[in-house]
Amino acid sequence: MVKIEDEKRVTAIKRSNIHRPVIAALLAGTVLSGLGVTQAAAQSAPSPAPSVPAASVPATTIRTLSVSGQQRLEPDTVLSYTKLRQGQAYTRESLDQALRELYETELFADVQISGAETGDIVIQVKENPVINRIVLEGNKRLKEDKIRPEIKLSPRQIYTRSKVRADVARIIELYRRQGRFAATVEPKMVQLDQNRVDIVFEISEGPKSKVRQINIIGNEKFSDGELRGEMATKAARWYRIFSSGTSYDPDRLAYDQQKLRQFYLTNGYADFRVISAVAELTPDKQDFIITYVVEEGDRYKFGDVRVESDIRDLSGDSLTKLLPMKKGNWYNAKQVEDTVDQLNETAGLFGYAFADVQPDFQRDKDSLTMGINFKIANAPRVYVERVDINGNTLTQDKVVRREFRLNEGDAFNSFMVKRSKDRINSLGFFQDKLDIQQKPGSTPDRIILETNVEEKSTGELSLSAGFSSLERFIVSASVTQRNFRGKGQELRTSVNYSSYSKSVEVGFTEPYLFDKNIALGGDIYRRDLNSFNYLANNDRNTTYEQTTTGFQIRAGVPITEYMSLALRYSLNLDDVTLNRNNYYSDTNGDGILECDPILAGRYLCDAIGKRTTSSIGYSLIFDNRDNRIRPSRGHNISLSQDFAGLGGSVRYVRTRLNAAKYWRVMGNFIFSVSGEGGYIHSLEGKRFSSDGVTEVDKIRLTDRFFLGEPQMRGFDIRGIGPRVKRYYFDSVTDNGVITGVRSASNNNRSDDALGGKIYYLAHAELEIPLGAGAREMGLRPSIFVDAGAVAGLKDPATVNFPGYCSITAADNTTSTVRATGTASNPICASGTHVSGTGFEEEYLGDTLKPRLSVGFGVNWNSPFGPFRIDIAKALLKEPGDDNKLITFNVGTQF
Repeated sequence: MVKIEDEKRVTAIKRSNIHRPVIAALLAGTVLSGLGVTQAAAQSAPSPAPSVPAASVPATTIRTLSVSGQQRLEPDTVLSYTKLRQGQAYTRESLDQALRELYETELFADVQISGAETGDIVIQVKENPVINRIVLEGNKRLKEDKIRPEIKLSPRQIYTRSKVRADVARIIELYRRQGRFAATVEPKMVQLDQNRVDIVFEISEGPKSKVRQINIIGNEKFSDGELRGEMATKAARWYRIFSSGTSYDPDRLAYDQQKLRQFYLTNGYADFRVISAVAELTPDKQDFIITYVVEEGDRYKFGDVRVESDIRDLSGDSLTKLLPMKKGNWYNAKQVEDTVDQLNETAGLFGYAFADVQPDFQRDKDSLTMGINFKIANAPRVYVERVDINGNTLTQDKVVRREFRLNEGDAFNSFMVKRSKDRINSLGFFQDKLDIQQKPGSTPDRIILETNVEEKSTGELSLSAGFSSLERFIVSASVTQRNFRGKGQELRTSVNYSSYSKSVEVGFTEPYLFDKNIALGGDIYRRDLNSFNYLANNDRNTTYEQTTTGFQIRAGVPITEYMSLALRYSLNLDDVTLNRNNYYSDTNGDGILECDPILAGRYLCDAIGKRTTSSIGYSLIFDNRDNRIRPSRGHNISLSQDFAGLGGSVRYVRTRLNAAKYWRVMGNFIFSVSGEGGYIHSLEGKRFSSDGVTEVDKIRLTDRFFLGEPQMRGFDIRGIGPRVKRYYFDSVTDNGVITGVRSASNNNRSDDALGGKIYYLAHAELEIPLGAGAREMGLRPSIFVDAGAVAGLKDPATVNFPGYCSITAADNTTSTVRATGTASNPICASGTHVSGTGFEEEYLGDTLKPRLSVGFGVNWNSPFGPFRIDIAKALLKEPGDDNKLITFNVGTQF
């Protein structure tokens, strides 16, 4: 391997006194060329100095002309690069010109011309080698897929030093863009047979050049710290280890100058300017020191501000009253820019798409006031000539057009254009950079709305596995196409399995039935739920199993632009069962096994059985959010009611109210508040337990509202609201007296959530924006406050069970009967003893007093799938509530 800059090929050339000036000039050129390469960190040896043999006998005509030494090129091709031709006259200058022309092709490493004395001209060439391959060594921070597209050399090309120098410069520039100004690139060449070479770029990346210090000179009104806080570039410090703003970037330097200017202009300093901004690289090329020299100038206030309108439909006096700035306020350039945008938008509301709003500034340096006259030039009222849609390769045009709030021929309205953009974005079929451009039409009063979309994948085929604090191990498979056949239809199938639930579901939705604004859809499903409670050692104890098989048909129609009505009909077949071995016994001694309240609890015994629920419902929805998937402004309100009793065996009315509002605050922060509540009212008469005496709640366990994780963070699954806790006792005999004490094994107990008939829930959440790198990773942190409660049940009959009495007969046979008394004071007949475990039940949590939790969480689109973690602290809770500090959910898609 030899360095390219050390490669020298010396050509033996006969020199004459006449040729020395030419040779000297060419040598000087190659030396200057070599100096240029040194500056690019890839010095190359100068091309060998061309020369021609001196003619001892003057010859003026080329008798013969030939080429020797070529391998790949034909002789005629070599001769085509010169003006020499057999039979033509030649001079020393023409031979020198031929040498220069051949070297300029960069095809040859060496060229000699002989035979000038006799007129038998022979051009002897040595071709440049062919590149076999390009090798990169030492690049770790920049991968090859980033560097290779910038390299112009490639295998099977002819090697030239100028191309190598250019590629070295490109690689160094790539590293400088990454903030690595100490990077060097040394090109080397490996000679191979058949006149081939390998080009090796040895890269020394060096450390990333940080910003060591930011100096600001000339600022008096604001401190250095305040001004540095406005900049994107930050001085490198240990606590900014994860910040990308500490590396030097020339583009960021220009951006920071604009940020400084914006800051001062926003605070009234209309004459502010950045005199200079210099970034100096330290001698070790490790760090940069940036110095800004600024001139603040005087601070101005607003003078007279008014609006002059040449448009008939816009009153200048009326618009002046609506201006946000007032005379005497500190001047704010950002406020002026926003006012221009608002006036343009106002003109657009009246159909003037091309209205021109220009602020005319009247600066008074004596009084330090800035008067502004917003002039709205006359413009024709504009009508939509046509709507063009570009970029949709799968989605049909009509799917996009039906979301437009403007039709061809309608008067232009900027608000309707924005609304159209929001509706198209809410489809979820296109990338977020959707743009509706306004272009002049065929006449001044016509406009073309050009919609440029970029489609994204709307089909999802996924298999996932994961673990959650709620459902433990999870496996799911789903196929969803949200833009089926490019018609905006949704087709979905899913299968889910976990230790908590299992389900199979198929659904289809047609958003525009027969091209009318009527949505129609349906679902068919089978869902199995294994409910559970927690024992004291946090083991799960399965209580009841619920199987639901059914279908739903739904339809939706718009009422206004923001209001719609949804109708639905559902038919469900429910079967609630308990394990007969664990919860059934012969309570009446007649050999018939029945649900035993002692084993299962009254509430579970009342829930078992088969039933059919036939319900019809509606939802009245108001929604003006800018994006239904990830909203940043707007609000939505919905009122829903479902009436069960259209046939079937269950009759009730369930009512729910939901509302949410979103704001963009403090720049890119998104603040939202939401609330919901519900109530279920039975339409049945009184219900009694299996004994026919005890009245039970008419709303069955499986129809009630439950609250906890994940709806309300900081509490466990179904951790809020009415519940029955069962505390177990051990029987102890002390001096012949039988007593019961709570189990010594961590106060052994069971905990069953019963749900409620009424609930409310409220959230307040602030989504915190992160830098570009974090956004690309899909990180979305937030802080939140949750509040809610669920209540409204009839107090179930609590049980105080003392245990069992073991009776031994004269024939030594043993029988068991239930003891009397209480769990803490069991009573058996004389001569018997207590066996088994007694218990007592406690009814807790049936109150509408608010539970409150605060916390923070992070959504992350991780390489392993969507991940959500929340850390929440329950601040307000009631006896019986189960709180939980950390909840998470993670899965992997493959």
